[in-house]
Amino acid sequence: MYLIKTSAVALAISMLALWTQAGEQLPFPVVTAVKQSVVREEKADAVVEAIQQATVSAQVSGRIIEVNVDVDDYVNKGSVIVRFRDTEQQSTLKSAQARYVEAEANYNRIQDVFKRKLASKSQLDSAEANFKAARATLEQAKEQLEHTVVRAPYSGIVVERLVEVGEMASIGQGLMTGISLERLRAVANVPQRYIDEVRQLGRARVIITDGKNQSIPGVKLTFSPYADPATHTFRVRVDLPVGQEGIYPGMYTKVAFVIGEEERLLVPTSAVVHRSEVTAVYVINDQGQVTLRQIRSGHELDDGHTEVLAGLQAGEQVAADPIAAGIYLKQQGNPAL
Repeated sequence: MYLIKTSAVALAISMLALWTQAGEQLPFPVVTAVKQSVVREEKADAVVEAIQQATVSAQVSGRIIEVNVDVDDYVNKGSVIVRFRDTEQQSTLKSAQARYVEAEANYNRIQDVFKRKLASKSQLDSAEANFKAARATLEQAKEQLEHTVVRAPYSGIVVERLVEVGEMASIGQGLMTGISLERLRAVANVPQRYIDEVRQLGRARVIITDGKNQSIPGVKLTFSPYADPATHTFRVRVDLPVGQEGIYPGMYTKVAFVIGEEERLLVPTSAVVHRSEVTAVYVINDQGQVTLRQIRSGHELDDGHTEVLAGLQAGEQVAADPIAAGIYLKQQGNPAL
C-alpha cells in the first residue's frame, strides 16, 4: 500500500478550461499527471487495547460496607470506589497515637536531662529508638486506615465489578477492574521480512475499519524483542494520540507500517476508466484534442490517487471527469473505446 508523502500538494490539479483548435472550451476539468514521492506501507490486522488497564485489589481484610460504582460507570481519578469497615483500624490508630505521644514526651524529657548531664547516652539512645518505633507504628496505622478506602488509580470506565456490599474480602482479592479510554494502542503482528524497515523508519498509522476509514498517526512504536516461533511475526504496539473518541478496547482495526518511499506517476483514481479488461484515461494533447488511452495502473492510494506504471508520461493532462469526457467525444463524432 502506498501514500502520497506530501498531502497538501498531492497533485498539481489544475482545473483548467482548455481550448480546442476551433476555440471551443472543453466542458470538463483536467488534471496534470505528475510524479510524487509516495510512502510504501505494509498493512497488518490489529486489535485496540487500553494502555491503562488494571484490577484494584484489597490491601486490608474486612467487611465491605460501600461499593460506589458499577460496570460501565465513568470514575474520576481519586474517587472512592469501595469502602471497608474500619472499626479495627480506627482503634489501632488511636492506640498508636497514644504510644507516639508518650514516646515523644519521654524522648524530649530524656533529651533535656541529658543536656544537663543527668542521664546517660544509652538512656537517650533508648528513648530515641522508642520514639522512632512509635512514629513508625503510627504511620503504619494511618496507612492501614487509608487502605480501608479504595480509590480509583486513574480516570476511566469500570468494566468488571467483583464484590458486593457485605462481603468479607481478604488481602489481594480483586475488587474492581477498570480501563482508561484516554490512552489506547493498537497491537499488530509484523512479518519478519518487514521488521527491519519498520524498526528503522518507526512510522505507522492506525486505520479504523468501522465504515469511516479513519486514519490516525501513531505517536510511538514499541517492538517485541523476539519473533513468535509459530508465525514468525513480531508483536508491535502502536500508541494512539491521547483522547481519541469513538475508539474502544477490543475493536478490530488495521495498522499501516511505513516500509519505504518511492517516486510514482499519479493521477486521481476518479480519472481512471475501467471497461471490461481495459484500464484507460482520457488524455488531452497540446492542441486540445481528447483521446482515450490505455494505461497500466498500479496501486490505488488511500487518498484517492492511482499509480500509472505505463501508458502515460509526467506532464500530460487527463480528464478529471471521464464520463463528461466520453460524452464530449461522442458529440464530436469520436465514439469511446
